[in-house]
Parts: sequence; C-alpha cells; structure tokens
Amino acid sequence: MSTLVAPRGTLDIFPPESARWQTLEAALRAIALRFGYGEIRTPMFEATELFVRGVGETTDIVEKEMYTFLDKGNRSMTLRPEWTAPVVRALLEKKRFGQEAQRFFYLGPFFRYERPQAGRLRQAHQFGVEAFGDAGPEADHEVIALAMQAVQSQGLTEAVLQINSIGDQACRPAYREALLAHFRPHAASLSADSQRRLERNPLRLLDSKAPEDQALLATAPTLYENLCSACREHFEMLCHLLDATGIPYRHAPHLVRGFDYYSRTVFEITSTALGAQTALCGGGRYDNLVSALGGPATPAVGFGLGLERFLMALAATHNTTSTARSGWQVITLGAKARETLIPVVTALRQIAGPPVYIDFADRKIVTQYKLGDRNNARMAIIAGENELNNQTLLIRDLETREESSLRVGLTSTQTAQQLLQWYQERVLSPHA
Repeated sequence: MSTLVAPRGTLDIFPPESARWQTLEAALRAIALRFGYGEIRTPMFEATELFVRGVGETTDIVEKEMYTFLDKGNRSMTLRPEWTAPVVRALLEKKRFGQEAQRFFYLGPFFRYERPQAGRLRQAHQFGVEAFGDAGPEADHEVIALAMQAVQSQGLTEAVLQINSIGDQACRPAYREALLAHFRPHAASLSADSQRRLERNPLRLLDSKAPEDQALLATAPTLYENLCSACREHFEMLCHLLDATGIPYRHAPHLVRGFDYYSRTVFEITSTALGAQTALCGGGRYDNLVSALGGPATPAVGFGLGLERFLMALAATHNTTSTARSGWQVITLGAKARETLIPVVTALRQIAGPPVYIDFADRKIVTQYKLGDRNNARMAIIAGENELNNQTLLIRDLETREESSLRVGLTSTQTAQQLLQWYQERVLSPHA
C-alpha cells in the first residue's frame, strides 16, 4: 500500500508552530476590530461563474490556477481562489447593498493551482478587508492605514508602501491605446502570455514578470500621464492624506494588480526580509465589481495579506522568536501519583488559567521534562512517592530550572486554586 501524504503545495501545521499562527491571527483580528471591521466567513467553494465574471477571463487565476470541478448535479464549482468576489456574492445574496457603508475582514484559506514555492502554496491563507459604500480617497487611506498597521505591528518597520492609480472607465481607454501603440511594434519579442493578452487586455502586460518583457515595460507609458481630472484629483488627495498621517509611500507608476476588477487606487506593501523585494500585501479600489456581478453601483476598496509569506518574513527578521512559555506540564512518577493528580488537573482546567499538559505513560522524569519543553510549558508540577507522603508538590520552572515546594490543600479544587495563585504571582506578575 502506498504511503498517504498531504497533497503537493499544502502544509500540516503542528504545535508550537500553530501557536505562531494563532498569535498573528489574533493580532490581525484585533487591528481590524479596532478599525471598525467585522468578520465575514464565506464558503470555500462557489459557482465557477462568480470568478470568471468577477476576477476576469484574462487573469492568470481564471486561465491557469483555479481548482474547478463538476459536482454531482453537474454544476461547475471552484475552490475559492480569492476572497473579494465571494464577499460581494454574499452581500448581494443577502441584499446588503444600498444600505450604509459596510466594512468586513476575513481570515482563511484560498486555493490556486500553481507551482509551489516558499510562501506560495496551493492551499494558502489570507487576511484581508473589504470596505463598501465610500467612493472618496478617505476610504482608500483607511484601508491602507489598516494594512500598514497590520504589517508594522509585527515589527516589519522596513516594509514599503507602493501606490498608483490605474484610472477608471473614463480615462483608461486612452491609456489602452497608448499601451497598444507602445507594445504592438514589438509584439513578436513579448512573452507568450503577453502576446496572447496584448489585444484583449494590454493593461495586464504591466503585471508581467517574464524576463523578455522587462525592457519594454521599463519604457512603457504610465497611466498617471493619462489620468482624467477626477482620477488625478482622487489620487492626489490620497497622497495628501498619507502625508498628513505620516504614512510614507512611493509612487510606482507601473504598478497594477492581477485582477480585472481594480480601478483607480492600487497598492502593494513590499519587504526585502526574504531577499528580493517581495509583496506581502496588495489591494486597491474596485468600484465596478458589485455592478458587474449584478448589484447596484457600489464603490469598494480592500486588500489581501498572505499569512504564509508574512510569517516567513517575520521569521527572517527574527521578529518571531519562540513563543513565550505558558502553562503547566504535570509530571507523575508512578500510578498512585497519576491517580492523585488527575483530579487536580481536571480542577485546573475548569478554572480560568494557563494550559495544562499531562502524559499518562510511565516515562522517566527526563523524558517528561522534554515533553514539557515540546509543549512550551513554563512550569512543571512533579509528584512522586515523597511528595504524596508529605502532601506537597514539587514545582520546577522549565525556563530558569529553579525549583520550589508547595504544600497543597485537602481537596483537588483547593490545590488547583493554590497552583493558579502561585502561577499568577510568579509568572504573570512577578514584579507586582
């Protein structure tokens, strides 16, 4: 029988690594809530049509990367390759548009069939926000401020914000013609993907990473030169708000996003923590997506931040040292000690305290210390024959290796309360 393994491009996350994920996710949730964004959760698969219409037929996602299948009703379904279109679908279905401005955040997996590499998996995870109902640059600024705070709160102070405007339906046609005039004479030297997209959507060429396209991209006309007055005013006010709030940025005139639904503001937050400049976060304004999916005209802006790549960047800059030790490792030496301490463990777990770990096998004390280290426990509660005879427990600090003895109460509940008080005084508030 062949060995069962995880699908290529997916990961199993074990403790204590999962604790890093939980810590980051909790921090991101707290920031989003502080900005007034509430969490939304959508299904992990949707009708394929949603992504074809929403993301765009000429995007890499729709052309190459979607996990699409027929269900038992012969309906075409696709595992969620991105979050924005499902959020819009959910609000349309529940008739939430046409009300006041709405703000949401999400945390969860998405799926893309692409060549797996570091920080880019076939099942990856993303944190993001979506703000609906505000057409002005103030909403763009709020979303960007949230993204920058999310990145910088974890210690990535060297991260760089890059912004651009890609115009709207009023000024983009003229830019499309300018791009065609620039690229058409050199069409034969473009990459295969760029040749295919040239006539259908030349703006997508600006997102090309193909080496053979880079020289032409460097001399391509910028959209900023072709912006209409309304789009230019919107972009300049965004820059003014970023200046006024002390958020540094760079204007990247060739910056575009990989989805067709973007308009006006687009942005990325990049970092050199992983060597070459790497995008940690990207987003922008998508004022036409809701109407393209059958809803009312609704301005919107948002971003997505990939958790895998972000955690890699944090580890590379040593901003994620090992998670602080927490909780108890209960070490019993013999069946009688185990029988005595199980009620204490149960009582400890019933009160609001740190985690409690216990191993039920008859292992040597050194092995049980190693279990405590693996569980990242801070304190060990040790009981053997001597402790049982003296009605005491030996407590060992697994970080400092200091030991002390604690005389315990008559009941398991009293003992648990003593242990919790001991932990609070010596671990949670040692200098109080």
